[in-house]
Amino acid sequence: MLFNSLGFALFLFITLGLYYAPNFHWKGKKGMLLAASYIFYGLWNPPLVILLWISTVVDWFVGNKLHQFSNKRRRKLLLLLSIIVNLGFLTFFKYGGFLVENFLLLGDLIGIDIELAKPDIILPMGISFYTFQTMSYSIDLYRRQTVPAKSFLDFALYVTFFPQLVAGPIVRSADLIPQFYKRIKVTKEQVFWGLSLLTLGLFEKVVLADALLASTADAVFGTPDLLHPLDSWLGVLAFSGQIFFDFAGYSTCAIGIALMLGITLPDNFKYPYAAIGFSDFWRRWHISLSTWLRDYLYIPLGGNRKGLTRTNINLMVTMLLGGLWHGASWNFVFWGFLHGLYLGIERNLRKYVHIKSNPFTNVLLAFATFACVNITWVFFRSQSFEKSLVLLKGMFFLDKSGAMILEYIHPIKVFAIIGGTFVVHYLMRNTSVKQVASKCPIWLLATCVALMLFLISISQGTGDQFIYFQF
Repeated sequence: MLFNSLGFALFLFITLGLYYAPNFHWKGKKGMLLAASYIFYGLWNPPLVILLWISTVVDWFVGNKLHQFSNKRRRKLLLLLSIIVNLGFLTFFKYGGFLVENFLLLGDLIGIDIELAKPDIILPMGISFYTFQTMSYSIDLYRRQTVPAKSFLDFALYVTFFPQLVAGPIVRSADLIPQFYKRIKVTKEQVFWGLSLLTLGLFEKVVLADALLASTADAVFGTPDLLHPLDSWLGVLAFSGQIFFDFAGYSTCAIGIALMLGITLPDNFKYPYAAIGFSDFWRRWHISLSTWLRDYLYIPLGGNRKGLTRTNINLMVTMLLGGLWHGASWNFVFWGFLHGLYLGIERNLRKYVHIKSNPFTNVLLAFATFACVNITWVFFRSQSFEKSLVLLKGMFFLDKSGAMILEYIHPIKVFAIIGGTFVVHYLMRNTSVKQVASKCPIWLLATCVALMLFLISISQGTGDQFIYFQF
């Protein structure tokens, strides 16, 4: 079920109506939210709800035993059980076809003729998100950094909470589960601000990502031909904006919907396109994933505690696996490689190059970071490595014979939206929408919400699912 659908509007209206019912006791409301979450997910593909049940039961059992046992060997075996089940599902459903394809390719390279059909496997929506979320619960209990949920209902709701189930944010148990313990009284301010965030998120998705930017990105990435440098850059910039507004739009919707239920979810984006450097970018982009990779992969590998060379290796391994997390494709792996390379170069340069911080250099560094990030999006969006190279060839004037396929309206809208996005991100670097909104009169906020609702209603968006649903 998509946030940008009439079906979800009806679903949310009914869910909120039951949730706000005055005579509905708290345990019953939590049970209703759990049932609503299963319905929300099950309407896409009902049988795959079984995977959610299995992950929930396994990690509930593992979590309780990890808390009870002190024997190191038993605790390691329990953690291994959780990891094998969760990563096993993720590997089979997400990487099964990819592994078979590369196994056959390896056979061809060494001269062995292997006949093996590529499996036709349905990718469960959001499996990467809820798998990482349940794994973090078991790992935190193994490390004794948290305690088990008080009831199976609280834990099951943590795993399946519908606003962030399919595309995050990936929430830690210590941040979400305790919010389920006491009856929540939702305030009018929370409802208004939650509705405002939901509207903002839908505006980002429906108007900016789908209606205004998707067609440009699709046209450029959809052609195998060499394109003129202007068209090449327009396509990449359009996708850069599309993926931000699509994914940040989903996260904003999720945070807003949760707030209307009185639940607080963490921010997942903090104006990343004005990041000054790549470390700063990953502190602002997909924050829940970057912190997950930091805490459960980069730091256990040694982080930056074992010298510069080992730090660079740890960064690269983390970003390669971060790229693979996004999809079963070598393009995603190379996308992760580029980010790992950027982070390594940045860390090495900081030892020898000291740049004084001032408004002028900060803008230049932010622009340079944004330009380099756009290069990585080429590999993220392209369907093949060959297409990526063709597009880069056009972008960097290596062949000026490329065709121009975009009409005059495309550069106007892309440069206006992306230029405006860069400026807004830079100005908002050290603040938030809520801080800015708190200084505005209520009539201005209401007018902005009404205007966004109007633009959403008249936009001729594609109605496609959110991009990160495929991850």
